[in-house]
Formats: sequence, C-alpha cells, structure tokens
Amino acid sequence: MDRAEKRELVTGLNEAFSNAGSVVVAHYAGITVAQMNDLRSKMRAAGGTVKVAKNRLARIALQGTESEGIQDLFIGQTLVAFSDDPIAAPKVASDFAKGNDKLVILGGSMGSTTLNADGVKALATLPSLDELRARLVGMIATPATRIAQVVNAPAAQLARVFGAYARKDEAA
Repeated sequence: MDRAEKRELVTGLNEAFSNAGSVVVAHYAGITVAQMNDLRSKMRAAGGTVKVAKNRLARIALQGTESEGIQDLFIGQTLVAFSDDPIAAPKVASDFAKGNDKLVILGGSMGSTTLNADGVKALATLPSLDELRARLVGMIATPATRIAQVVNAPAAQLARVFGAYARKDEAA
C-alpha cells in the first residue's frame, strides 16, 4: 500500500468514524474468509460496514473524532464495525460473536461515550430505531382507534335497536 492509498484509507475511516452512530472493535484471529464474508453481508444488510485496517492507520483516523477514546483497543488483529444506526453494528457483531467464538468484541463507542465489551453487548439488546419507531406509532395509533370505537358505539347500538324493532314489527 503506497502513501496515497494510506492517506485515502485514513480519510475514509475518519469520515466513517465521524458520521457513525456506533463503532465496534473486535479481534478476528482465526476467522475464515467465508465467515468474514458472512459477517460483512449481515452487517451490510443491517446498514453497517465492517473494515479491517492496520491499527496504526485506524488510530490516526480516530484523531479528531468523538470516538477518539477507543484508540487503546487497536492491538492485535482488529476489525472495525460501524453503522449510522447506533444499535445495528453492536447487534450484528454480538449475534455473530455468539455463533463464532473467534470473533471477540473488545469494546467500542457510541458518539463520545466509550464502551467496554459488556457495554457493546448491552447496546445490542436494545431495539433498533425502526423497531422503536414502530412501537411509538403503534402506541399513538391505539388511543385514536379506541376513540373511534367509543364514538361509533352509540350509533351502532341505535342501529341494532332500530333493527330489532323492525324485525319485531315484521314478525307481528
């Protein structure tokens, strides 16, 4: 990798760290290429990205970002997973780590907050932004549905009473 490629990689990583909702750092020693491709595809499907970069270049890319506090995690064979959604990257990385013991989550960051491995796993248990939005819409829609049912109930009862009188008159 020549100097221009390194500069481009550092610039791209710096931009990614600056815009990411969350960053996860993990050791990946012993993971096969097929497993790494599987992790990348799962992360891509969730809206995230997995990158493997030299530790020195990743530390340089972290400078000036909110995630600067995780520089100490870059020791050994590390990969970086990040996403705009603060929940997506930790959730995919934690789920993958459950099924593959060779992926060891070291920690990460969410904005300026530095997380240890347990913090990343706790973040992974939270519902995603889409799930929270769906729950919120459901909670807002439920009272409106109930109000509509209450308002329509007297009219429905009147219709049933009139129908009963009509059937009674027909029978007589």
